[in-house]
Amino acid sequence: MESFNRIAPDVRLGQDVYLACYLNLYGCTIGDNTRIGAYVEIQKNAVIGARCKIQSHSFICEGVTIEDEVFIGHNVCFTNDAFPRACRVDGALQSDADWSVIPTRVCRRASIGSGAVVLAGITIGEGAIVGAGAVVTKDVPARMIVAGNPARVVRSLREGEAP
Repeated sequence: MESFNRIAPDVRLGQDVYLACYLNLYGCTIGDNTRIGAYVEIQKNAVIGARCKIQSHSFICEGVTIEDEVFIGHNVCFTNDAFPRACRVDGALQSDADWSVIPTRVCRRASIGSGAVVLAGITIGEGAIVGAGAVVTKDVPARMIVAGNPARVVRSLREGEAP
């Protein structure tokens, strides 16, 4: 871990985790043999499984669970709030008490292409593929390929075709 990384003491790192430079990690868990690229932020209560690859400039917010062997492309962005606001109705800044995290799950061996945005509350099924630039607004079934804005099923992976 380089000195220009910001790794909070409450981060739980598995064995042989590779961390590139310019990271911001706090309160998260990262599994064994996972690789995290440069300029990535992973927030508190996010969980990254074993043998994952998180490419540069990605944002993984609180409430996101990424299972084992998942690929996250460059500049992928997760959200965790369906109706984000800076202030309450009275004009005061929101605090943690003013909203609830909506969990998101990326199942084992899924892949998310560069520039994709995954909205709060989504489940991306095992072995599914999300195309680059997709905006995922609905759950993605296992072994399906989705693309577009909003993301739509393009096709399923054939038997024996690697996810």
